[in-house]
Amino acid sequence: MLDYEISPAEAAALLRENKVKLVDVREPWEMARVRIDGSVAMPMGEVPARAHQELDPDEHLVILCHHGMRSMSVTAWLRNQGFETVQSLRGGIDAWAMQVDPELGRY
Repeated sequence: MLDYEISPAEAAALLRENKVKLVDVREPWEMARVRIDGSVAMPMGEVPARAHQELDPDEHLVILCHHGMRSMSVTAWLRNQGFETVQSLRGGIDAWAMQVDPELGRY
């Protein structure tokens, strides 16, 4: 089974190869400030109602938030729901901006 967390560099490499889907669980105001192109917007509070309709439990999913706390909670919940190939982005979008895409911006 995959680790619960994935580093920004590992996630970026998988994204470039089209091997993961990014799911952003931040609030709309946060996504309006900065977001990773192609990520699916699904605020944390909406995950229970939307996950089974919109996410494929067999797809490799990387969940992200601002610093990695909310995404870890969502990752644990999804794993309990049978999504075995889901991981939390370690350090969130803030770490992504520092390590992968410095032009992305931070807040």
